[in-house]
Amino acid sequence: MSISNVELVPVLQTAIGPVILISGIGLLLLTMTNRLGRAIDRARSLSSLASTEGKRITDEVKILWRRSQLLRRAILLASMSVLLTALLIITLFVSVLLKIELALLISAIFIFSMCAIIGSLIYFLRDINLALEALKLEMHPLE
Repeated sequence: MSISNVELVPVLQTAIGPVILISGIGLLLLTMTNRLGRAIDRARSLSSLASTEGKRITDEVKILWRRSQLLRRAILLASMSVLLTALLIITLFVSVLLKIELALLISAIFIFSMCAIIGSLIYFLRDINLALEALKLEMHPLE
């Protein structure tokens, strides 16, 4: 089976969108992993003070634990979105190379990829809200 350049160029053009999506999600993953690292470092530094400093520190460590769980889920879903997008690109090329109609499969993969990134962003927003809650706890003694 041979495929001509004329047939391949539109597939390459179609694949550019998902490749850009992978790049964007990669930046989002970088942000999420940095936030997770900071939450873990902060929890470790506060956990040593929890026994001596009381309830506020314990409450803040609990929030950091919840944030870490949310970020883990956000990272998992964003990673799944990248994997699904990579599978989408492969499926696009396979459908052209083998000259088979896979529009339904391609659509389903894209929809699942978008659902995963939406879920990831929801968890990410929940993390941001919890970070503000922790800041409020930290600032409370200053009021």
